[in-house]
Amino acid sequence: MQFIILKGETEMINLIVATHGKMSEETVNLTKMVLGESEQLDFVTFVPGEGPEDLIEKYNKIISGYDAEGTLFLVDLFGGSPYNAACRVVAETKNTDVITGVNVPMLLEVLDAREEISDVSELVQVAKNSGINGIKIFSEMFSADAVDDDEDLDELDL
Repeated sequence: MQFIILKGETEMINLIVATHGKMSEETVNLTKMVLGESEQLDFVTFVPGEGPEDLIEKYNKIISGYDAEGTLFLVDLFGGSPYNAACRVVAETKNTDVITGVNVPMLLEVLDAREEISDVSELVQVAKNSGINGIKIFSEMFSADAVDDDEDLDELDL
């Protein structure tokens, strides 16, 4: 089967959310509540009794089902088993990367941005920036130093 990409269209980058426990499953479920179903978005859980080889097997099984090249792993912890196993897959695959610290703002932004970005190295920067910028502290937003209270209040509309 051959795919033709029309000018202006890009293949979406595959996304795999992988965490200890079921956090990855629930994070993906939450994004479905906000954005609806998303193609080429999968989660991998890592539960007691499993090892790195189990994760690698899960990752490779998911990737083999994708038509598009390019995968971004969004994992919970640097140095954890989901991260280490993803790194082993990335080391053998082109246009792939791993980012740690997955959170909901990061995943929502990446889901939106990947429709126009076909290079994983660009998408990983979107993930990094949105993950950092998605962290807010209420008391800092409404401190005496806040310049425009109306602007801050608008940020709370969800």
